[in-house]
Amino acid sequence: MAGLALAFRRLGALSGAGALGLATYGAHGFDLRSPDEYRRELFDKANKHHFLHSLALLSVPLCRKPLLAGSLLGSGMILFCTSFYYHAISGDPCLVKMAPVGGSLLLLGWLSMAL
Repeated sequence: MAGLALAFRRLGALSGAGALGLATYGAHGFDLRSPDEYRRELFDKANKHHFLHSLALLSVPLCRKPLLAGSLLGSGMILFCTSFYYHAISGDPCLVKMAPVGGSLLLLGWLSMAL
């Protein structure tokens, strides 16, 4: 179990670093392109969820079922945040259909932490 705990701590740390990098892009590079207000809000929403769930991944080793919780949180974060980031940056809404699936996985991940 120690290896699994280390893997989720690393994943959470790397995800947090990625969220910080994207926040920097959102504050400096993204605004320079002047997308519409909706896309800017979508980017901010994705980034807030990215940060929050990166922190949640750091706590996964403390759960009784870390593999379940970490897998649900990690995959949910990828589907949810990536679909919003992609739409915000490119303007292409084709991946937004993945967001509800990702959100459901995130919810299940939080609930699995209570097991």
